[in-house]
Amino acid sequence: MRHLLSTGDLSRDEATLILDTAAELAQVGDRSVKKLPTLRGRTVVNLFYEDSTRTRTSFELAAKRLSADVINFSAKGSSVSKGESLKDTALTLQAMGADGVVIRHSASGAAHRLANWVDGSVLNAGDGTHEHPTQALLDAFTMRSRLGRLEGLRVAVVGDILHSRVARSNVLLLTTLGAHVTLVAPPTLLPVSVHTWPCEVSYDLDGVLPKSDVVMMLRVQAERMHESFFPSTREYSRNYGLDGERLSRMPQDAIVMHPGPMVRGMEISAEVADSPRCTVTEQVANGVSLRMAVLYLLLGGS
Repeated sequence: MRHLLSTGDLSRDEATLILDTAAELAQVGDRSVKKLPTLRGRTVVNLFYEDSTRTRTSFELAAKRLSADVINFSAKGSSVSKGESLKDTALTLQAMGADGVVIRHSASGAAHRLANWVDGSVLNAGDGTHEHPTQALLDAFTMRSRLGRLEGLRVAVVGDILHSRVARSNVLLLTTLGAHVTLVAPPTLLPVSVHTWPCEVSYDLDGVLPKSDVVMMLRVQAERMHESFFPSTREYSRNYGLDGERLSRMPQDAIVMHPGPMVRGMEISAEVADSPRCTVTEQVANGVSLRMAVLYLLLGGS
């Protein structure tokens, strides 16, 4: 494995290896000295063309815990804002000898293109509405550590599927790992190609909740919407929001997940967001261990 561009590229064995490696590295986070010398002398570049607090910080922390040198390259206020192309930026990074490039970009396919232009490993940290593989991996890791398995789990992914790279990456990965995924959304928030995805589709949240082990709530991505996809925020919440009453209809040990940032009162109520059954802060902590595992496996940790 040289790059991590899509969860669809991972075999079950490769995905399991990443999760198992993350489980071992998670123990480092419990030590007083959280650093390993594994990637000393390697350079990781964070190339972010879109805002992201959690993902960028998480990759930075992961690389630093493995003793790599980290360069944060924010496209805002850089040569990019002066019109430099992705290819020119790639050639610059190549000249600097970057061993790994973590890229987030608003164009679907940007990570794949970058992988053709640099010798180092490319990690896709989100490309347009296409994929976000490390998010799906940290989600799978969180499910496995909370529920003890992935095989046979029933996972509902709820909300703005149309604009969600998290949904697509999760469907591909979870299916590979033996879980059953159901997408729940209003028809206007489903991609046209959704019938080709390896999952089920439902418009009825209340029908799906009682038979779900995991319910993953997605944020409605207003910034990617240029027309109206549903009548009103209140209407959306009433049909597709998770509140305490709906939570009580889920199986006893079922968990609630959210990739963040959460819009409290929209897709998730404050009561649910703060409940012990909600794994949001765990997902963030697990994200560091998972991204350490990916960097370790791609950049040749011994």
